[in-house]
Amino acid sequence: MRRFLTYWLPPILWAAVILIASTDLFSGSNTGSVLGQILRRLTGRRFPPSTLETMNFIVRKCAHLTEYGILGALSFRALRGEQKSWSWRWAIGAIVIAGCLASIDEIHQSFVPSRTGTWHDVVLDMAGASLAQILIRAAQVLLFRP
Repeated sequence: MRRFLTYWLPPILWAAVILIASTDLFSGSNTGSVLGQILRRLTGRRFPPSTLETMNFIVRKCAHLTEYGILGALSFRALRGEQKSWSWRWAIGAIVIAGCLASIDEIHQSFVPSRTGTWHDVVLDMAGASLAQILIRAAQVLLFRP
């Protein structure tokens, strides 16, 4: 039970956060209006709708990379357990876990009226999980050289 709580609970909880974010509350129109308010308070000016749409698109796609990068890192840690090394098996497993959740997430979004589910986002999510594996491997090589 301790191993489960230590290693598997974090990616499970993060997956729940991801799935909660695929509701109407985090639709593009909602995040766009919040982004517009934040920018207006930071800069003191209003941006044209086309600029806000572009910025919202970029922020949302960066969010995909980030949230699935975190999931990939947490899944790698869970698969690795108490080992301190690096393995392709753990890295690929973490990417597969992220890809499965990304697919479920996009299928769910296709049933939410204010959302759309696309395979492009699944690819982007898997890229985020893959980037996390690259960073983990690079850190392991750089920090733990003999």
